[in-house]
Amino acid sequence: MSKKRNLSGVKEIARRANVSIATVDRVLHNRSGVSPKTKKRIEAIIKELNYRPNILASRLASGKVFQIAVIIPKRSERTDFWDAPLKGIERAQGEIKQYGVTVDTYLFDLQDKSTFQHGVERIQAGNYDGVLIAPSFVEEALPFLAYCRENAIPFVFIDSNIENQPSLSYIGPPLRQSGFLGARLCDFGLGESRKALLVHITKQPDSYNYVQIEEGFRSYFEQSEAPYELIRLHVEQSDHESVAISLKRAMLLYPDIEAIFVTNSRVFSAAKFLEDEGITHIHLVGYDFVFQNQEYLRKGVIDFLICHKPEDQGYKGLMNLYHHLSLDLPVEPVYYMPIDIVTKENQEFYR
Repeated sequence: MSKKRNLSGVKEIARRANVSIATVDRVLHNRSGVSPKTKKRIEAIIKELNYRPNILASRLASGKVFQIAVIIPKRSERTDFWDAPLKGIERAQGEIKQYGVTVDTYLFDLQDKSTFQHGVERIQAGNYDGVLIAPSFVEEALPFLAYCRENAIPFVFIDSNIENQPSLSYIGPPLRQSGFLGARLCDFGLGESRKALLVHITKQPDSYNYVQIEEGFRSYFEQSEAPYELIRLHVEQSDHESVAISLKRAMLLYPDIEAIFVTNSRVFSAAKFLEDEGITHIHLVGYDFVFQNQEYLRKGVIDFLICHKPEDQGYKGLMNLYHHLSLDLPVEPVYYMPIDIVTKENQEFYR
């Protein structure tokens, strides 16, 4: 067995095919100069021996340095969600820097589109081979993605996707299924009125992410035989006061609301409102195991958190670019993260 392993290299392939090592090398690197018949014979031997060339060794020998740009939101006073993807990116960066890969990270403010535009301008001024991007501002991202296509720069999406954009890969939640699950979890808290409030706390409720989540949420109830009523609430400002004013108005208009679903990590703002108002009968569901949500989950104000492993999104996003650029390995065009459900009973053990 060990003898076969030792022979199972380029020399053994050449010996079996009765060709030169240079001919085998041409086939391995998909270069011209080999007849179709000979190429087919060599490829059959490669398959038989299960031979995999040491791509990393040849890449290191070439001395090529790949530069990758990362552009994602920064943490804010309102939520620390983006600390997790950044941690994953930094973990991947630590693993690949020894292989001639440099990573520059540009952080933008979710409350200020101009910071995103400034970030992409800096990337365009650089000489990057690939881009990892969270396309939070869709309209502003489209011209930049067109620039990437025109310059053959592969890009990977994390956390959110943009339809009809030829990304190398999308790594994030299956959004419709996630919204569907949110509705199922809300249904546990619905009683006589069967009335639920869906809350978008964002300046962009019509972005791809929120549209997909809302469609999934609505589809659950549309498939249900039981009667229901859904109220949609858009809160543009994410500070506690703005959220509280909007929720109070909704509660006055619909006093028999039994469940609230917040479509992002700012569910803690709704939890604070319910706690401040002494409202204990409303079933509250939202997203992400951020620090601000954990306290209200522990108290039982938040009933369920839906989580999509954001740290792993950042890690896998950067590794996908590395595998594609540096190792010429195939990557999955869509990699859905698992949908985790966290409660006060299991939050102590969730990572």
